[in-house]
Amino acid sequence: MKNARLPFFANDEGTTAVEYAVIAGLIFLVIIAAIQPIGAQLADIFTGAADGFKQN
Repeated sequence: MKNARLPFFANDEGTTAVEYAVIAGLIFLVIIAAIQPIGAQLADIFTGAADGFKQN
Protein backbone atom coordinates (compact mmCIF):
# COMPACT_ATOMS: atom_id res chain seq x y z
CA MET A 1 0.00 0.00 0.00
CA LYS A 2 2.83 2.39 0.78
CA ASN A 3 4.39 1.83 -2.64
CA ALA A 4 1.06 2.61 -4.33
CA ARG A 5 1.06 6.17 -2.93
CA LEU A 6 4.69 6.91 -3.78
CA PRO A 7 4.15 7.85 -7.46
CA PHE A 8 1.36 10.25 -6.43
CA PHE A 9 3.68 12.20 -4.14
CA ALA A 10 6.55 12.08 -6.63
CA ASN A 11 4.43 13.77 -9.33
CA ASP A 12 5.24 17.49 -9.30
CA GLU A 13 3.79 18.62 -12.64
CA GLY A 14 1.14 20.82 -10.99
CA THR A 15 3.65 22.67 -8.88
CA THR A 16 4.33 25.27 -11.55
CA ALA A 17 0.66 26.19 -11.85
CA VAL A 18 0.41 26.66 -8.09
CA GLU A 19 3.51 28.85 -8.08
CA TYR A 20 2.11 31.01 -10.89
CA ALA A 21 -1.17 31.36 -9.00
CA VAL A 22 0.67 32.53 -5.88
CA ILE A 23 2.70 35.05 -7.89
CA ALA A 24 -0.44 36.33 -9.64
CA GLY A 25 -2.17 36.72 -6.28
CA LEU A 26 0.71 38.72 -4.86
CA ILE A 27 0.82 40.97 -7.93
CA PHE A 28 -2.93 41.52 -7.56
CA LEU A 29 -2.50 42.57 -3.92
CA VAL A 30 0.27 45.01 -4.83
CA ILE A 31 -1.87 46.57 -7.57
CA ILE A 32 -4.83 46.97 -5.20
CA ALA A 33 -2.60 48.52 -2.54
CA ALA A 34 -1.23 50.99 -5.10
CA ILE A 35 -4.64 51.95 -6.52
CA GLN A 36 -6.41 52.66 -3.22
CA PRO A 37 -4.71 56.02 -2.50
CA ILE A 38 -5.27 57.13 -6.09
CA GLY A 39 -8.96 56.28 -5.77
CA ALA A 40 -9.28 58.40 -2.65
CA GLN A 41 -7.64 61.35 -4.41
CA LEU A 42 -9.94 60.98 -7.41
CA ALA A 43 -12.98 60.87 -5.13
CA ASP A 44 -11.89 64.17 -3.57
CA ILE A 45 -11.40 65.74 -7.01
CA PHE A 46 -14.82 64.66 -8.26
CA THR A 47 -16.49 65.72 -5.00
CA GLY A 48 -14.96 69.16 -5.38
CA ALA A 49 -16.12 69.37 -8.98
CA ALA A 50 -19.64 68.30 -8.01
CA ASP A 51 -19.73 70.90 -5.24
CA GLY A 52 -18.68 73.55 -7.77
CA PHE A 53 -21.64 72.70 -9.96
CA LYS A 54 -24.05 72.84 -7.03
CA GLN A 55 -23.03 76.42 -6.17
CA ASN A 56 -23.94 77.77 -9.59
